[in-house]
Amino acid sequence: MDEALEHAVAEGRCGDRFWLYATYHCNLACVYCLTESRPGISNRRTLSRATMVGLGEEARELGFSALGVTGGETFMLADFAETLAELAAILPTVALTNGTLFTDRLLDRIAPLAELDVALQISLDSPDPARNDAWRGPENFAKVAVAVPRLVERGVRVRIATTVEDQSEEELERLCALHRAWGIDDDDHLVRSIVRRGRAALDGFGVEPGPTDILPELTITADGAFLHPFAPTVRHGVTDLDLLVSRQVRPLEAALDRFLRVVADQPAGTDVVRNIR
Repeated sequence: MDEALEHAVAEGRCGDRFWLYATYHCNLACVYCLTESRPGISNRRTLSRATMVGLGEEARELGFSALGVTGGETFMLADFAETLAELAAILPTVALTNGTLFTDRLLDRIAPLAELDVALQISLDSPDPARNDAWRGPENFAKVAVAVPRLVERGVRVRIATTVEDQSEEELERLCALHRAWGIDDDDHLVRSIVRRGRAALDGFGVEPGPTDILPELTITADGAFLHPFAPTVRHGVTDLDLLVSRQVRPLEAALDRFLRVVADQPAGTDVVRNIR
């Protein structure tokens, strides 16, 4: 591992997962979306398969221990199933998805993931379909409820990610009962408050993260290198640059050097993501 990265991770100043924003294109338009992703978006900011795999290989050489891929909706990319398999062969990988695109054909294509160290992190915010879909989009709950058991049956690891605003503890406990019934353990249920960036900032809801609330993790988009996956947000179609680390992303070592200089001045802390028991 890069010695400076190793020290920063040990001190709690950053994480050792390396993130890629595969695309800002999405088939949904969630009310709290960080990146104003939606169907038909003109500036999709897509990273090519070769770019993502190449950056994954560089990340491994620099000492990162895991990869994360987010969007937009990652499976809007026609070849993402194959890209994900390539990435997972490099390092353990988690890919974020809304879980609405898993047709029989796509399920067949992702079957090899069951043999790899990879997890699909699927968003689900409420056990009540109407509540969930009000935040995320029509029929979202129904499609996720079909997709998750089918993925689990095929041996693909699934994590559930819940973004909270005003859900009650009783509502969250019913959501936990649901994912347990699907065969997903509590350790694979992540819960986080809405972050007041992107669409949430425009509408004035969510929480303003403090300096230690989001663990810095080097994140690459088509616009450059950012401090963490909540950093490359979009408002009115324009990328926020307040947490931009570097426009240069290749070689990755140069972006990492800039990133480590930034986190050297950051207070050490713990991330606000939590598990529901």
